[in-house]
Amino acid sequence: MTIEASPRHLQLRDTLFRRWKQAGLKAGDRIESQNEIVRFCDFSLITVVKTLKDLESEGIIRRQVGRGSFLVATPWAEAHRRIGFFYNRDIVGGGIFDNAFYTRLVMAFEKGIVSAGHEFVMGSFTDERMPTGMWDALDAVVLTGFTRETRLEALDVVSSQVSLIDASLDGARFHTYRLDYGPAFAAMFAALGGARLKFLYLDSEIGSNEQAARLSAFRAAAADAPTPQDIEIIAVNQEIDVGNTATLLSAVERLRPDIVCGHVHESWRPLIRGVLPEAKIYPFLLDQKGPGFVVDSAPWMAEILPSIEANLADRQRPPAVHSFAARFQA
Repeated sequence: MTIEASPRHLQLRDTLFRRWKQAGLKAGDRIESQNEIVRFCDFSLITVVKTLKDLESEGIIRRQVGRGSFLVATPWAEAHRRIGFFYNRDIVGGGIFDNAFYTRLVMAFEKGIVSAGHEFVMGSFTDERMPTGMWDALDAVVLTGFTRETRLEALDVVSSQVSLIDASLDGARFHTYRLDYGPAFAAMFAALGGARLKFLYLDSEIGSNEQAARLSAFRAAAADAPTPQDIEIIAVNQEIDVGNTATLLSAVERLRPDIVCGHVHESWRPLIRGVLPEAKIYPFLLDQKGPGFVVDSAPWMAEILPSIEANLADRQRPPAVHSFAARFQA
């Protein structure tokens, strides 16, 4: 039965639960009076009174004359959590399992959720549409893959706890778990032993806050390198246009770099090696031995998952940006 087709008092019940869930109310917190409810929603006083009486008889709220109404139970907040992981299908060509980094990321996240006894749900969204109805049925959703074109309006009305992983948005709107590649870039330049080398950094054509942050961190590390380096930066599409390698190969043949790093798709490595067998290739890696800029998922998840649990326990905690440092492996 859809919300629109259900009786009015059940529609109001759903509206109130969504509102209280989104506000992070807990047992003992005061809720709105019946007159306040009439003012903020399109329901008659008769419907509001019936709904509140039903909730009181079910032991969900308690009404006290002269004091107001209070939550006694929160049916939407159970010890058994339903937590979803959703990625942007528009930037992961054939699906998440065509992308080695995202595949390892979702497997690590799922392992942590299931090990904690919770239910794991996976899905996708696009730049234009987000499955907010599904998200509202979950306790928390973790999202990744935002671009400059992603429409964000739906995020403001989702009642589940929203977190971002390996993605960020302007302003502290949600808890964000991002990767910091600055230390890994600095370690790479420090490991050169004073040699002056030619670098080809592959920047992503897919514009996002994380793409811009990685490029900025690389430039800053290059500028701080003990020895000045020769740097060239080109834009590539490592997600949905992997077969278009003309720009990459042209840059490799022209520059003949000592090191190719950044957004290096795994299928490009043999192409680069075919031109420069001795070139060192340092891509972004997750749970791989390298060489490259490596993120170890176990310690990362050990930080993320307790934080998500804490946010669910207290949804009024202010949003924050949590950074996890990648490491360089030669």
